[in-house]
Amino acid sequence: MPRAAPPKPKHAVIAAVQLPSVSDAEFASSLSELGELASTLGFEVVATLTQKRTSFDAAAYLGTGKRQELRLLVQGEAAEEEDEAPSVTEKRTARHGAVAAREAAKALAEADQKRVAYVLVDHEISPSQARNLENEVGCEVLDRTMVILEIFHRHARSNAARAQVEIARLRYLAPRLREAAKLAGPQGRQRSGVGGRGAGEGAGEADRAKIRDRIAELQRELIAFDLERQTQRARRLASQGLARVALIGYTNAGKSTLMRALTGSEVLVANKLFATLDTTVRALVPDGVPRVLVSDTVGFIKNLPHDLVASFKSTLEEAAEASLLLQVIDASDPGYQRQIEVTEKVLEEIEAAKVPRVRVFNKIDQVGDARTQKLLAAELRAQYPRCIVMSAVNADDVAKLHKSIRAFFARKLVKAELFLPWSAQQLRGELFANCEVLEERAENDGAHFSVRGERKALKVLRERIEQA
Repeated sequence: MPRAAPPKPKHAVIAAVQLPSVSDAEFASSLSELGELASTLGFEVVATLTQKRTSFDAAAYLGTGKRQELRLLVQGEAAEEEDEAPSVTEKRTARHGAVAAREAAKALAEADQKRVAYVLVDHEISPSQARNLENEVGCEVLDRTMVILEIFHRHARSNAARAQVEIARLRYLAPRLREAAKLAGPQGRQRSGVGGRGAGEGAGEADRAKIRDRIAELQRELIAFDLERQTQRARRLASQGLARVALIGYTNAGKSTLMRALTGSEVLVANKLFATLDTTVRALVPDGVPRVLVSDTVGFIKNLPHDLVASFKSTLEEAAEASLLLQVIDASDPGYQRQIEVTEKVLEEIEAAKVPRVRVFNKIDQVGDARTQKLLAAELRAQYPRCIVMSAVNADDVAKLHKSIRAFFARKLVKAELFLPWSAQQLRGELFANCEVLEERAENDGAHFSVRGERKALKVLRERIEQA
């Protein structure tokens, strides 16, 4: 039976206002990132409309003329342009924008493509701005926050992650319900027979009450999930010590690829933003002393909605409680400094800024030719001393990072002498599992071991030997 053809991507237009405080490079990087977010959602971005303004339009984010251009593009119209400003310069600018919009709409029609389904705004805008813009251009408007929330909603796998995402989505939607009630008009505000409320007002209040109740229910579920996670974490710590590494960094920086390389685990690897939302914990391989656990955490992003940061604090506790953080940075991204700034801001929010950290510049293999890679690596090492420049798909680079992780934890190991009587040989396996054996000498009553291990592990082992 032939496979069904994959669904065609929905078409979207990106709209953005560049404020005077935003540089051209930063603006372009943000637009590119929103394009990647759209691609992750399965959208095809067919055009980008930008405007330079001193501030966002209070009514509908974009200026009047730019909204007209957007409507032409969305609706595929070829109407004559209307110049809104009398000056020659502004007339030329408006004419150029309108012509560009008509040409883009014509190109879509010639390609036998459907109308634009979404306008993606590269900022978080108010409910009234979104509603006014939707009414004027004739299609659904998603701001940057809603795009990110939708991606989180689709990619969440565990019950805890789904609950966290739903809380953030409901908090985002609540003020938009209030805006919808305001726009219900006089008919919606007419008195009804119950409490003098209009039908629209009463329905809106009922919806908001449902949202409050649902958020409360989800928060109770999260408390239960957190207790379960803390119990599991306590068991791991009791049996395996405190040697934990957390991979943190910008979304799509290559954390999951690096996780797979360090642990040999089959974690999800995808060239999409926010492919990983649930924390994954695996052991570092090859194994050693102490046993090191590596966790892959949710990626960060510029302007990550505050509710999502708050909701995912429990997930990000793996970073706050780790012994070592590997801050993974995409070296092939010209805006890698922005990645660093965003990551450090989120680390402060989750109170993990003081955890020991190593900057790992990944994807160096995706930067030009060998000479360009060498120059960039030298530049990064000069700017960030003790950083690691590597590629997660290069076995030699991964081996060097593995050695660096081992060296970090080896500094906390101490030497000790242990005597294991022949009557307690059942503890031999535990001794080798928790200690690095430097020397073993057999005698009549048992065996002497020169070992190196963590103080806590050695103390527990001595107590076990005494009780044997």
